[in-house]
Amino acid sequence: MDMSLKDVLEAIQMAARSVGAEIASPWFYLQFGIILAAAGISYAADTAIHARVDTSSLATRWPLPLRHFARVMVASASTAVFAVLMITSRIVMWHATWPSRSYLIAVSAKLALAWLVIRLVTSVLDNAFIVKLVSIAAWVVAALSIIGELDWAADTLDSVAVVIGGLRLTPLLLIKAGALLIVALWLTNIASNYAESRINRSTDLTPSIQVLLVKIIRIGLMVMAIAIALDAVGINLSALAVFTGAAGVGIGLGLQKIVANFISGLILLVDKSVKPGDLVTIGDSSGKISAMKTRYISVAAGDGREFLIPNEDLVTQKVTNWTYTDKNTLVKIAFAANYDADPKLVCQLAIDTAAAHERAIKGKPPSCILTEFAEFGMKFSLTFWIADPDGMDRVKSDVMLALWDAFKGHGIRVPYPVRELRVRGGALPVESVVEVSS
Repeated sequence: MDMSLKDVLEAIQMAARSVGAEIASPWFYLQFGIILAAAGISYAADTAIHARVDTSSLATRWPLPLRHFARVMVASASTAVFAVLMITSRIVMWHATWPSRSYLIAVSAKLALAWLVIRLVTSVLDNAFIVKLVSIAAWVVAALSIIGELDWAADTLDSVAVVIGGLRLTPLLLIKAGALLIVALWLTNIASNYAESRINRSTDLTPSIQVLLVKIIRIGLMVMAIAIALDAVGINLSALAVFTGAAGVGIGLGLQKIVANFISGLILLVDKSVKPGDLVTIGDSSGKISAMKTRYISVAAGDGREFLIPNEDLVTQKVTNWTYTDKNTLVKIAFAANYDADPKLVCQLAIDTAAAHERAIKGKPPSCILTEFAEFGMKFSLTFWIADPDGMDRVKSDVMLALWDAFKGHGIRVPYPVRELRVRGGALPVESVVEVSS
C-alpha cells in the first residue's frame, strides 16, 4: 500500500487537529489528573513493597522462571502498579462514557505494559545488541499501536513477498517467526535447565545416563519449539523440503565432523565407556572428565587447564580410563639401592613406607621385588594400591620422600652412574703445518 505526500500531510494535519481537540476537552484534564494520582499511588506502593519484601530470599522454593518473574515484578513494582491502575481506569471509563474520553489513559497503560515487557525480556538476555534490538522493537510496536497505525504497518510489511518452493516469505512473516523462535527457544532453555537440575539431583541415575537424558530432552524440546513457532506463523513444514535437502547437501559437504562428533557423543553416553568424573588419558592429555557436551568432552587437568577433546577422538583413538570398572589404582615406583645394602631390608623398608601412607588400601598389602642387578646398583619395583587415581603423582612423591628418609636412617645409599675419562700420553696429538717462503 503506497501513500503519496499529500496523504501523509493530510494524516499529519488530522492528527494535529485531533490533538488540539483532545487538549481543549475537559476530559483531557480529568485523564491527566487520574494519571498523576496513579503515579503517586504507584510510587508509594513501590516504597512500601521494597521496604517489606527481601528480593534475595523472594520465592526461593519456586521454579526458576516463576522466581525470576516475581523478582522482576518486585523490582519494577511502581510500573506494574501503575499499569494495573491505568488498565482499571480505562475499563471503568470505557463503560461509563465514550471510549475517546479515556484515550490518554489507554496510551499510558500501553506504555507501562511495554516497559514491563522490555524489563522482563531484557532481564534474561546477556547480549547487549539483542537487548537493544528487543527494546527498540517493543517501543516501535507500542508507538504504532498508540497512534493507531499498527494494522497499516503490518499490511505494508505483508505486501512485499518472495515465493520459494510454494512458501510465501514476507518481512512480516520473518519478523513474526523470528520473534516466536526467540521466545520459544528461551522457554525451551528454561524448561531444559529445570529438567537438567531435577535429573542431576537424582541418585538413581548414573552420570552418563543423566547426561544422555538431558541431551535427549534438550533436542526434543528444541525441535518441538521450532515446529510450534513455525506452525504458529502459518509456515507449512512440508514446504521446507527444499531447505531440508539443502541442509543434507551441506552436511555431506562440510558438516561431517560436526555430525560425527554428535553421533560419537551419543555412542559414548550409551556404552558408558567414559562418564563425568572419570580419570582418563587421551594421547598426551590426562585429567578428570568435568563435562560431556554435544561436540566434545571437557577434561580438567590438575594445573587449571581444561582440554576440549572431540567426541570422535574418544571413539576412534586409544583411551586409558583409570576408573572404568574400578577406581582402585595400582601405583608403581621403581628405585635402586647400592650393593652394600641388604636387599631384603630394602624391600621391607619399601613395603612399610608404602603401607604407612594414608591413601594406601589396607586390605591389599604393598609388594616389593628385586628386578635387576644393574652395573651401578640393585633395581627394585614397589607396588601398592590406592582407592582413587586422583592425585596419584602426589602419592608417589610422598612415598618416595618417605623412602628416602628411611634409607638415610639405615645407611642405604641410592646409587648413581659414575663415568671416568682417562687421557693417555699426557696430551692430545696436534698436527702443525709449517709454511716455508723464499
